[in-house]
Amino acid sequence: MNWLDKLERRFSHIAVPGLMRIIVVLNAVAFVLLRVNPTWIGALVLDPNRVAHGEVWRLVSYLFIPPTMNTLFLLFALYFLWLMGDGLEQEWGAFRLTVFYLCGMFATTLVAFFIVRGSVINSYLNLSVFLAFATVLPDFEVLLFFILPVKVKWLGLLSAAFVGVQVLSSGYPENLVPIVSLGNYLLFFGPRFFQVAKTNRDVSHRRAKFEAASRDGAPDTRHRCVICGKTELNDPELEFRVAEDDREYCVTHLAQTNKKQP
Repeated sequence: MNWLDKLERRFSHIAVPGLMRIIVVLNAVAFVLLRVNPTWIGALVLDPNRVAHGEVWRLVSYLFIPPTMNTLFLLFALYFLWLMGDGLEQEWGAFRLTVFYLCGMFATTLVAFFIVRGSVINSYLNLSVFLAFATVLPDFEVLLFFILPVKVKWLGLLSAAFVGVQVLSSGYPENLVPIVSLGNYLLFFGPRFFQVAKTNRDVSHRRAKFEAASRDGAPDTRHRCVICGKTELNDPELEFRVAEDDREYCVTHLAQTNKKQP
């Protein structure tokens, strides 16, 4: 991600090491406070109307709303959030994780002010962290229901499918809520998925042409290596180049030919 590299060179000072650990601790503090007085949650949610009246802390305080008020499941959720934060920070570094989270906060703010036009919490922001973790570390295993080991990539695919159902089954503008809320994930991983899909499509197209030519027994070829005799019919993914001697080589033998040049 070249744009992230450029940002990091200029704004590396905004990185927050251990960001998700801080979020986890503040979630735990908010849980204790809400146990004392559940009505305090009204002062934490991101409410555009209240922000407009000067309660600007809501732009941040909604991050600390615990994902559940069940003590057992909260312990698991916060422990897993801690693990995900550490895993992403180790793979990305503190700066990229901070940018990812800030982009998620910005996306959530857009949803609250311009789509929902009402109160929102941090559920999609937490989901974006999970989807990022499942994409970056797909083979990490968790114990589903504390018993069944499952790789997070399958849980990530299940979560993505659920979001897709929400988008397809909701009317406008509600169907924009998941899309915009997960804008940070789409920003970080969308180009990568697009490139993979394009590569797979090109490979499938070449393979189909190769199989069709094989079935038809077509002898005509466009490329042939003068050393090994391979053509695009032997390997549809093989690349060919014309060397300085005006003869065509596959990339393997072209490299050997270049080494022999004085």
